[in-house]
Amino acid sequence: MKRFFIILLACCLFSPMVANAQRVYLDISAPEARKIRFAVPWFQNSGTATGQQAYGRNLSQTLAKALAFHGIIEVGETAAGSGTTHEEWQRLGVDYATLGRYTISGDKISLEIRLFDASSNDMLMGKSYSGPSSQTDEMLFKFTDAVIKELTGKPGLATTQIAFVSQPPNKREKEIYITDILGKTLRQVTRHQSLVVSPRFSPDGTYLCYTSYHSGNQNLYITDLRQNKTTQALSRRPGMNLAPAWSPDGNTMAVTLSHEGNPDLYLINRRGEILKQLTRNAGINVSPDFSPDGRYLVFVSDRSKKPQLYLMELATGNTQRITYEGTENAEPSWSPTENLVVYSSRRDGIYQLCTVDPFRDRSEMQLTQDKTHHESPFWSPDGNQIIFAKRDGAGHKIYGIMKNGSYQRMLFSLPGSQSYPRWAVKTY
Repeated sequence: MKRFFIILLACCLFSPMVANAQRVYLDISAPEARKIRFAVPWFQNSGTATGQQAYGRNLSQTLAKALAFHGIIEVGETAAGSGTTHEEWQRLGVDYATLGRYTISGDKISLEIRLFDASSNDMLMGKSYSGPSSQTDEMLFKFTDAVIKELTGKPGLATTQIAFVSQPPNKREKEIYITDILGKTLRQVTRHQSLVVSPRFSPDGTYLCYTSYHSGNQNLYITDLRQNKTTQALSRRPGMNLAPAWSPDGNTMAVTLSHEGNPDLYLINRRGEILKQLTRNAGINVSPDFSPDGRYLVFVSDRSKKPQLYLMELATGNTQRITYEGTENAEPSWSPTENLVVYSSRRDGIYQLCTVDPFRDRSEMQLTQDKTHHESPFWSPDGNQIIFAKRDGAGHKIYGIMKNGSYQRMLFSLPGSQSYPRWAVKTY
């Protein structure tokens, strides 16, 4: 059952001109593309209540931030009552505009939002949402994703979820939290009051694996995110039980175990049963991640004396080294949409974000240049952005960057230190 009971009252409404034309979508991955300019004026109150300008402004600001989050949209500033007409859109020089209205009744809210082509004044899409006021952000995020799909032909990121490890100020314990793309709503997942690391979403975002030290050993756990009461042990073998990489079909996982002495990669099922040993006594082998088709595994090994990235064909076990630049290379994440791996590479003493095509020799490319550590990179579900933990003083903060290295920014600021970010769709 869906967690949110938001009623979608109206579907896309296209003008005859747009409906009959061949759709042309924007290429948001092109590095030379300029940002799309939007007007997102304050929402207007459709009810009888007065003095609600601040509420309409807040709705507009949340929608504007969610749109700008995608890295392809620039939102112009508007004041109360401005930016609502075709003439004003022309004056502002925007490409698109939204118009929103809201009605509040008790603890319920209804939203009506429309998307316009600012040059032609054609309405491209209209949607209505109703539900508890506590779900207002979800409604705005749903509309954001509808706008991104209307412009690009691909789903947006506003309704996705981000997991990370957070350490409160002046405390030793670390726990896992989940939030939305703007960091507005926090959900605490673990309460072990111990060291918890390496969260890993299942492909559908419904389950989360992680490693916890609360029992005295690095044990692996799995929790169903559709509930908040229980978590289940996945592997309690002696030694390392490090958080796994899920196969694309969600049926198996690649995990590091050291119960036989050496930290090696194993394939396990969702009950924690070993199906196959993947590496055998060839150095320390950690941080696996599957290719989108499930045929290959990228992982880190120090079999060449320093941590480097290796590629394994699962059917044959054939393995080859794929990184040669940087003194250390670690924490690989394979794009969900193409053959591109992002990882953290130590260069001139600083961990920088780099990418490599695992099937092309010497294809490493450095994305970041600033002189602080960039760690634990992970791809967005659409393959256009990368999330990572950036050193900020004594701790870390969660940052995002486009895959071409542009639009680096802090995603949200929370007390303490945040690390090990992971990103997934949300289907529950």
